[in-house]
Amino acid sequence: MHIDPLEKKWGYVILAIVGLLTAIIVIDALVHHINPPSHVETIDSARLHLSEEFAEDNLGVQVDDKGNIMVRIVAGRYGFYPKQVTVPSGTPLTFRWASMDVLHGIHLPMTNMNTMILPGYVAELKTDFPKPGNYPLLCNEYCGMGHDHMWANITVVAKEHWAAPVKTTSKGGRSHE
Repeated sequence: MHIDPLEKKWGYVILAIVGLLTAIIVIDALVHHINPPSHVETIDSARLHLSEEFAEDNLGVQVDDKGNIMVRIVAGRYGFYPKQVTVPSGTPLTFRWASMDVLHGIHLPMTNMNTMILPGYVAELKTDFPKPGNYPLLCNEYCGMGHDHMWANITVVAKEHWAAPVKTTSKGGRSHE
C-alpha cells in the first residue's frame, strides 16, 4: 500500500496534536489537580422539605463545633430560601444548595461564585468574601415565568461585627441553629 508523503506529514501532525492535548490533560490532572467531579451527592427533591439537612429549620447560616460556617439554601420556583443571609468577611464558607423543582443557576455579581443546581443533586461551593458589602444572588438559568423575580441577598459584614447564629430549641425539643 502506497501512502503519499504529504498524507504521511499530515498524519504526523494529527498524532502530534493528539499527543499534545493528551499531555495537557494529564499535566492538568496531576499538577493542577483539575479533575472531573467524583463526589456526587444525591437527594430526593420531592421530599427535600422532609430531609434532615434541608429542613426549613436548618436553612441559612450554621456554625459547627469546630467553627466551620455552613450556609444551606434551597432554590425553588421562584425564589431562594432563605431570602437573606448574613456571613462574615474573610472567613472560609461552605455553601450547600438544593433544588426543590427544576434546574436553577447561581450567580453572584462581583464574585466568582457561579454554579448550577440540578434537581436531585446537592451542589457545594467553598468560598469567602474578602470585603463587606451586599451581594445580590441571582438565578441565571431560566426556570419559568417568575424567573426574573428569583433573587436573594447575601450580606457580608466585617468579621468583628458578625454575630454567629444562636442555637434555639423548638417546641419539639430538638436543637436547631
